[in-house]
Amino acid sequence: MDIDVVDIPNDLDHCKKLIHQLLEEIRKLQFINGKQESRIEQLLRHRYGQKADRFNPHQLMLDMFEIMDLVRREDEGEPEEIEHVRKKKKRNVKGHGRTPLPEHLERRRIEHDVDPADRICAICGLEKDCICEETSEELEYVPSSLHVNVHVRKIYACKPCENGVVIAEKPSKPIDKGRPGPGLLAHIVTSKYADHLPLNRMEGIFARHGVNISRKTMCDWTGSCAYLLEPLYELKIKKVLTSKIIHTDDTPVSVLDPSLTKTRKGRLWVYLGDTDNPYIVYDYTADHSRDGPSAFLASFKGYLQADAYIGYDHLYADGDIIEAACWAHTRRYYVKAQNNDPFHSISAATFIHELYAIEDKIRDLSAEKRYEIRQRDAKPILESFHDWLIDHNTRILPKSEIGKAFSYTLTNWKALNTYIEDGDLEIDNNKAERALRGIAVGRSNWMFFGSDRGGRTAAILYSFVRTCKLHDIDPFVYLRDIFSRINDHPVNQLEVLLPDNWKASQSNS
Repeated sequence: MDIDVVDIPNDLDHCKKLIHQLLEEIRKLQFINGKQESRIEQLLRHRYGQKADRFNPHQLMLDMFEIMDLVRREDEGEPEEIEHVRKKKKRNVKGHGRTPLPEHLERRRIEHDVDPADRICAICGLEKDCICEETSEELEYVPSSLHVNVHVRKIYACKPCENGVVIAEKPSKPIDKGRPGPGLLAHIVTSKYADHLPLNRMEGIFARHGVNISRKTMCDWTGSCAYLLEPLYELKIKKVLTSKIIHTDDTPVSVLDPSLTKTRKGRLWVYLGDTDNPYIVYDYTADHSRDGPSAFLASFKGYLQADAYIGYDHLYADGDIIEAACWAHTRRYYVKAQNNDPFHSISAATFIHELYAIEDKIRDLSAEKRYEIRQRDAKPILESFHDWLIDHNTRILPKSEIGKAFSYTLTNWKALNTYIEDGDLEIDNNKAERALRGIAVGRSNWMFFGSDRGGRTAAILYSFVRTCKLHDIDPFVYLRDIFSRINDHPVNQLEVLLPDNWKASQSNS
């Protein structure tokens, strides 16, 4: 509001009214200014800063709370099962020496002999004897190579009778009448979906080897690979859906659409099974609607660990699926608000900090023990945190960054407490977020899917590549073996080809 000096009224009541209006205008401007500063800070942090959810190290309130907690726990006595004092973890300081080269690598002996003239003793004139050797290792690289398998099928016939012609059985191929062998297909899939190498770059690499394989041809091959693996993929889905706990998350992907002048947004969803079903499965949908998770999780009964996406809400209505929210996602809201309201954001983060301190100590314990300790130690912290949130909720602006953090926490409070009710549950959904990290890296390289069908292909192939990583399996070795025999493998014995079972069979053979 613009006010001229000559417009200031002489009446006291009018002056008070005007002052109140000015104060209200100032509050609005302060709110807008704080909101803009928060947005600028978040943009700068996203562009230049660290991505981890860490608070300003100069904010020493965390240390103050830890000292207070230490004094309180020393007075009460510390339980034997878990040391709760906030000690800094010792870093695993590695030595400065070189890391030995892996033992499994082939060693090629290259001898370097002394010049014959130097092997003659200058005193007695006799030839010197070799008394020992000095060795040093050098890591060398031999570029990958291509070769052509020439399949020769012998044909036999009875010449006198001119009858009874027989021919050797035709070997099975991953792609019927196709040229690529299982190793080439495994290499292309691994390069694109594990190493994030786009097909146009692979086209150039093959050209340097003197072989012209167009990106369109390789795209068709990856589609054929997904078709080969689809029965195994469906089996993995069935296994994951029998889990007690499923972790899920999603990420956007750009998709070409001939009807549009630009790409549209599709979605890749990830679903992680529990320890009895250790598989990672991706599902592609053309949009971000709730239909995707509804269809995928139609038969699931158990805990669903996810963020607070509204598209999941209808899944919890009948009670078959129990919501377990993510504390890491909650903490992120307070990280965003630390410049907007340092006191409340740091104070709230301290409670979360204490919850994670408990998880650090019980990570390797049994589910039963984790449940007991959470009930004893985490539950009181959660109750105190909830009381603090209710008490301070009236002191903050609802539409501010800290207000959004409070609202998110209180709205999802029941789901945020679910993890303490079962020792098999995690405090957060970081497993699913880590599973999507590779998608984000690849997305910056291949840029977009060519179609919804390409999204389906990527979902299937990513499912196997990422599950291989989960089980510490070389995806190239696994896929090469699967592609070489899946066409001839009995349908009722597909389970032995799942990555974890395949690894066990390789170890036993």
